[in-house]
Amino acid sequence: MARRTGLIALAAVGGLLLTACGSTTEDAGPQSATGEETRSVVHALGTTEIAGTPERVVVLDSGELDAVTSLGVVPVGTVETEGLLEELATAHDFDAADVEVVGSIAEPDLEAVAALRPDLILTNAIRHEAIYDQLSELAPTVMSAELGAVWKENFLLSAEALGMTAQAEEQLADYDRRVGEIAAAWSDPAGTEVAVLRFMGAGEIRAYARGSFIGSVLDDIGFVWPAALDTTDNRVELTPESLALVTSDVVFWSPGFGETGQAESASVQSGGLWTTLPAVQAGAEHEIDDSRWFLGLGPSGADLVLDDLAEIVASR
Repeated sequence: MARRTGLIALAAVGGLLLTACGSTTEDAGPQSATGEETRSVVHALGTTEIAGTPERVVVLDSGELDAVTSLGVVPVGTVETEGLLEELATAHDFDAADVEVVGSIAEPDLEAVAALRPDLILTNAIRHEAIYDQLSELAPTVMSAELGAVWKENFLLSAEALGMTAQAEEQLADYDRRVGEIAAAWSDPAGTEVAVLRFMGAGEIRAYARGSFIGSVLDDIGFVWPAALDTTDNRVELTPESLALVTSDVVFWSPGFGETGQAESASVQSGGLWTTLPAVQAGAEHEIDDSRWFLGLGPSGADLVLDDLAEIVASR
């Protein structure tokens, strides 16, 4: 079972999913007309006023789903996340079936969102800037600006919206501690080049780089990148014919995004350039879980990656 992080979500009461944490005095501010404390949250698309402690949270991107569940908050709704919801439910002891799926990341179902009567909506401007005004009519809406390596900043923004900044800072401190343990156990991450490959199908292989979520985690540990993949971009696009660029000492690879990716990974690894890669020849290639390494985009996702790396270190 994945290592639990954050606070454990409380059970649903009376058909409504409530946040699992109590009041958050560190974010105290002015009071609303109803007497609830309010706070002004500055985000990618402006400033949003939030009253009290949100109890019916809807998240429309995987990073925000990771963020709120890491803080012990079970959202009333989220978008389809390719298995991430179930992974997080296992990590944080809640029932994924209690969370309503409201469309996809690309096309959230706004009617379904409205039916949930949210008091806070969290998402990312890259995904949903075009529907910000519509979402804001349904509930106070907070949008982070970017994706990928900025996951810590995004986590803190979600925590601010929830009134849980102190808890988030504690979790990031715990992440830093675990990163230090992995780095020490690996012994020489600064002398180890790594690559992270994801087979997408149709000849597309993504080599994730330092600008990605997973790249930032590996950067924090102190790993380095082969010259062709050493970029602050999110990823480098490869093909089966350009795999020779993967000169790293270690390769982490996902067997695919869907059936087409899995078929391609099997085909590529059956011969050709794959068998000539230094990491493959050295027995230093490791299969990874797609949802854990690529979809979490938050502290729980990072924690699951560190779990996997701890197992790899122990087996070396």
